[in-house]
Amino acid sequence: MGSGGQARSTHWLDWTLNDLLEQLGGVPAERVRMVPMPGTATEEDLLAVESRTGRVLELIDGVLVEKVVGWYEMAVAVELAWLLKRYVQDRGWGVVLRTEGPLRIFPGQVRSPAVAYVSFQRLGRIREPVRPVLPVAPDLAVEVLSETNTPGEMERKLRDYFAAGVESVWYIDPKARTARTYSSLEECETISDEGFLRGGRVLPGLVVSLREIFQKAHQPRPDEPTCPSN
Repeated sequence: MGSGGQARSTHWLDWTLNDLLEQLGGVPAERVRMVPMPGTATEEDLLAVESRTGRVLELIDGVLVEKVVGWYEMAVAVELAWLLKRYVQDRGWGVVLRTEGPLRIFPGQVRSPAVAYVSFQRLGRIREPVRPVLPVAPDLAVEVLSETNTPGEMERKLRDYFAAGVESVWYIDPKARTARTYSSLEECETISDEGFLRGGRVLPGLVVSLREIFQKAHQPRPDEPTCPSN
């Protein structure tokens, strides 16, 4: 264990539960799966548990950690993914995945961003992402924050993303109606409700109204059926 976290003075076999949770960024204990035993989980375990439970999981240092997302956070992710997918497909640049598309960002680390853009350049010969876990880090990783996310968890996730070669990371906070966009660990821009998400060098020309994303998350998209009123 410990490929992305801080070094510790004792071997992980001697850790307490508190040590483990600290290594994971202070995530709540109820999000940590105890079977298989922490430190021994594999990608196969992740896929098996997801298939059995319907939960979204990440594999971190041999530990399965659940992602808990509320309906509004999920709606924000769906709306942003829909806009990015149209933008990317129109230009033939790559693919846009949601949480259901886990990514092996480096050995032993499987992350499931709320939204991810992976260019065809990174995919290489893989034009359709049919593998259960894609062995590639995305160009852009987007996380929509929920109440169970901790600052330590998001700081570690940010380090892991950039260590894996992700070019841009967006953290969207629906509760505060703000976003933070990172082009590196040191370069961060905070965007208010009235501001815009910009693709930069990863998605040149992309400009998305943050307020529009939040507003549309409350409404069905034009391509979705609606229930007729009585």
